[in-house]
Amino acid sequence: MGRADFITVEDVSKSFFNQDQSEHVLSNVSLQIQKGEIVSVLGESGCGKSTLLNVIGGFEQVDHGIVTMDGQPVKGPSRRGIMLFQNYGLLPWRSVLKNVELGLEDGVTNGKQRRERALHYLELVGLLDKVNLFPHELSGGMQQRVAIARALAIQPELILMDEPFAALDTFNRYYLQDELLTIQSKEKTTIVLVTHDIDEAIYLSNRVFIMSAKPGRVKKEIAIRTPRPRDRSHGDFQHFRKMIFEEFEFSRSKTAIEYNI
Repeated sequence: MGRADFITVEDVSKSFFNQDQSEHVLSNVSLQIQKGEIVSVLGESGCGKSTLLNVIGGFEQVDHGIVTMDGQPVKGPSRRGIMLFQNYGLLPWRSVLKNVELGLEDGVTNGKQRRERALHYLELVGLLDKVNLFPHELSGGMQQRVAIARALAIQPELILMDEPFAALDTFNRYYLQDELLTIQSKEKTTIVLVTHDIDEAIYLSNRVFIMSAKPGRVKKEIAIRTPRPRDRSHGDFQHFRKMIFEEFEFSRSKTAIEYNI
């Protein structure tokens, strides 16, 4: 593709043990991610999507294969990459501002600098007027925007997102998808998104990796080469939707509702 790969997952396998039984979760998974891309990992429950995300972030060690970032092996979590979950992870006793400052307390000792950086990213997500509120005073969409601001404030090179918008209603989900694209275009952060939502994967991603299950493998890679913002009603969007839908080969026992289609 003309640019060096930022993240490389090469021939990765991973098993977990439960009551002396081995569960093979990932098998010989290989993929490459370029700096500044948004990629989605799409698949049914149990296919190892979240495990793959944890492996990329260094939160899980592989049994076989290697994960590299900028050519260096990923041996554990680092401030270069941060995980963002759907449950937001905000501390209820801290204000919006103090929640965003939280990730800076280890690295930025100057209180004024922490505040200025936190305020910058709260402005970026449109919450500058909410800095003194507490999480319980915010809607779910606002809480997720605080979590995004907190992640960005650390200035990571990589954000790993595990179903970050799944708990939100449709309108908030669409709004935050647009916000994420706007922010990413400014910050140029690499984003890896795990999702069940086919439309979300097409709307956000440069590329979509489709996984099969038991054990998890990359079944297909699809490049979404259409300009953003994307129109969900456009024929190109429906073309990719149909292509991905057919990859799952739905049986009558697997309803389209499960995959948000």
